[in-house]
Amino acid sequence: MTKKVLKIHDLDNVAVALIDLEAGDKMALDGIEITATEHIRRGHKVAIEKIFEGANVTKYGHPIGHATSQILPGQWVHSHNLETNLKGTVEYEYRPVQIPITEGYSKSAHVFQGFRRSDGKVGTRNEIWIINTVGCVNTSAKRIAEIANSKFTHKNFDGVRTFPHQFGCSQLGDDLENTQKILSGLMKNPNAGGVLLLGLGCENNQLDSLLKVARGVDEWRLRTLVAQSVTDEVEEGLKKVGELFEILKDDIREEFPISELVVGMKCGGSDAFSGVTANPLLGRVSDMLTAMGGKVILTEVPEMFGAEQLLMNRAKDEGVFRKIVEMINYFKGYFIEHGQPIYENPSPGNKEGGLTTLEEKSLGAVQKGGRAIVTDVLPYGGQVNSSGLTLLAAPGNDGISSTAMVAAGATLLLFTTGRGTPLGFPVPTVKVSSNSYIYEKKRSWIDFDAGKLLEGEVNIDQLADEFLNFIIDVASGNRRTMNEINDYREIAIWKEGVTL
Repeated sequence: MTKKVLKIHDLDNVAVALIDLEAGDKMALDGIEITATEHIRRGHKVAIEKIFEGANVTKYGHPIGHATSQILPGQWVHSHNLETNLKGTVEYEYRPVQIPITEGYSKSAHVFQGFRRSDGKVGTRNEIWIINTVGCVNTSAKRIAEIANSKFTHKNFDGVRTFPHQFGCSQLGDDLENTQKILSGLMKNPNAGGVLLLGLGCENNQLDSLLKVARGVDEWRLRTLVAQSVTDEVEEGLKKVGELFEILKDDIREEFPISELVVGMKCGGSDAFSGVTANPLLGRVSDMLTAMGGKVILTEVPEMFGAEQLLMNRAKDEGVFRKIVEMINYFKGYFIEHGQPIYENPSPGNKEGGLTTLEEKSLGAVQKGGRAIVTDVLPYGGQVNSSGLTLLAAPGNDGISSTAMVAAGATLLLFTTGRGTPLGFPVPTVKVSSNSYIYEKKRSWIDFDAGKLLEGEVNIDQLADEFLNFIIDVASGNRRTMNEINDYREIAIWKEGVTL
């Protein structure tokens, strides 16, 4: 008999519908038969015991809000009868927990083939990145890249990439500094074996000023061009890209331990299965990578609200705990400053897919970080230095948070989705579906199917081993992701300040 509902944790008083349920459909859970009393869509919650008005609704073993009216077994649980418990500010206390070390994964257990850079970092691709100081030269950069990719090819070279954005002009103060931090971080990403820094000439984000922020960039693999200072910026840009190509074509992949890998974790277009399949799968892989000395980045701070204490309890010490508190409170203050509710994060798509409250979304989202110790917390525009799990300050927006992770040093992104998205970013972006339906429907978007966990085809340990090998293939250049095949490579920068 097809399994109709899934109870995630022993303490839960709701289950997730695995198929569309109709009134009268019977479900067996823990030896008890429950009858659906109304239509309940796949992915949505069904009560499996009586929940009194004002009582907590529990999923993942934690409260995800409270009932606004009495809910009987078999009833649909969603926005009409469930409301968040979150409000106001929260007093946090450091309550460290003992985290078991993932067994069987020594630092030499797995290797990948990558490119060593002069600063010691290792890239998963060998590309030339054209970084624009200002949006005015976006089309010039695109034209240079198009011609260069038809002209310069080599087995050791992965192509020329450019990332349009609308910033760099009419920006002041902290707003301009944020743009410079992100662009300089992109310049230092080890997947960029060479960089052409392209400016216009009259923008606030002056090329010389940006270079001061980008201290540490390998000058031998850097070329600069101010478009207003030459007759034909496309012709001059091609010359400089050609110079870089002559350097990069001699680069070769070498074998490195997995500890040299920097992986960013992201979810977008989540559904009710994201916290059941795809995000826990990434969490298991996070534990594997960090146990082997790798670096994992978790961001999307507003999507930690309601689950932040779980991360705080895993801080390696009180200093890191205080950094997490500061980061969380900064973002809450950011919402308040702009007169917006702190706890209304689930998008229309999230709600359509069965997610109701921010607690529910956050408890599913933070699972991407597994059970690893939080070793560091970075500001927006910061660079990853510590092995283990690093928290990065950035909004939940897919483009902004993913770009921030690439600027922080991620050479690979793992991106879970339940509803699908074609988005991709400067580094290989592995899309992981939370359900097999969207995987089959959007094979041109999705790289890996975690929905197999719902069907019981494999257990999470087996799928994590399979996925880790998949990641190593991507990192080693043996497999290209769908965003690379489709040439979807976007960046987005967080704008907070005044535009002139």
